[in-house]
Amino acid sequence: MRRPLLLLILLLSIVLFFVLNLLLGTVRIPMIEVCRILLGGGDNEIWTNIIFSSRVPQALTALVAGAGLAVSGLQMQTVFRNPLAGPSVLGISNGASLGVACVVLLSGSLGGVALSRLGYMGDVAISIAAIVGALAVMGLILWVATKVRSSVTLLIIGVMIGYLATAIIGVLKFFSAEEDIRAYVVWGLGSFARVSGDQMMLFVILMCILLPLSMLTVKAMNLYMLGDAYASNLGLDIRRTRLLLIVCSGTLVAIVTAYCGPVMFIGLAVPHLARAIFRTSDHRVLMPATMLAGAALALLCNLIARMPGFEGALPVNSVTALVGAPIIASVLFRRRKSEG
Repeated sequence: MRRPLLLLILLLSIVLFFVLNLLLGTVRIPMIEVCRILLGGGDNEIWTNIIFSSRVPQALTALVAGAGLAVSGLQMQTVFRNPLAGPSVLGISNGASLGVACVVLLSGSLGGVALSRLGYMGDVAISIAAIVGALAVMGLILWVATKVRSSVTLLIIGVMIGYLATAIIGVLKFFSAEEDIRAYVVWGLGSFARVSGDQMMLFVILMCILLPLSMLTVKAMNLYMLGDAYASNLGLDIRRTRLLLIVCSGTLVAIVTAYCGPVMFIGLAVPHLARAIFRTSDHRVLMPATMLAGAALALLCNLIARMPGFEGALPVNSVTALVGAPIIASVLFRRRKSEG
């Protein structure tokens, strides 16, 4: 009875934070007007534009991005049986950053026009570059995974690939124009606000396809956590399962990073939060719990980033760490204390 109640609370918190994301911001819009606008009866064109062009896309993006990153983190921690593993552990997000760096930092030097000045076309180019970079690294990781048996070796190789990508980005920064560097740094801070229009619809559709597909890995994840020898005796193909989880996790990270930038904290921390709250290692419970908790935390962080009094919006990466770290640390501390 306790676990269904906790899942219901998480679901209600998502609804609450989603509504607050529509209500609160630099421009105050009454709740009755928000309801009227959503039902198609709004008279104020400015408020209508704010709701449909800014707040609804941001809220939807935060919801599915948070869920995707949290699920990706859970899968990575399962693959490596390591609580410190996260979406960035295999260098896939670094690959996305390298793809964006190659496009953004070299555009001014080679093309003579900074990509940040191209508006919508520039945003599309950045998204494509991030996806290409992330998928290229994921392809390399999958090739390595077929050559090595040890998950620890694969983890070390992934970390080294991440360091290599970071080093190349540093060299590109050194030879790039100041305007291009600033555009890249802004992208690296992460934001749920840069996705809108057709891009937002495509992003939400992709995530709505990938997240249910990730639920199909629950049984394999439970068996995988039993250890290689025991899982193999139960009929699980260890290497195939490892590749499947890496593909699922890497694809989620690639798409979220392409659209929102490298937002990493949620993927690392939310699985720990779900384990601490639900007190279980059963992925049949952890998977939906992690998905809901990731969506709720992302919506809360997006709400704080846009709170009245701030000029523009705060960087999502900073807000997720500032808000999430104390919450998760306190939950883990209380769990440890109760177990003691």
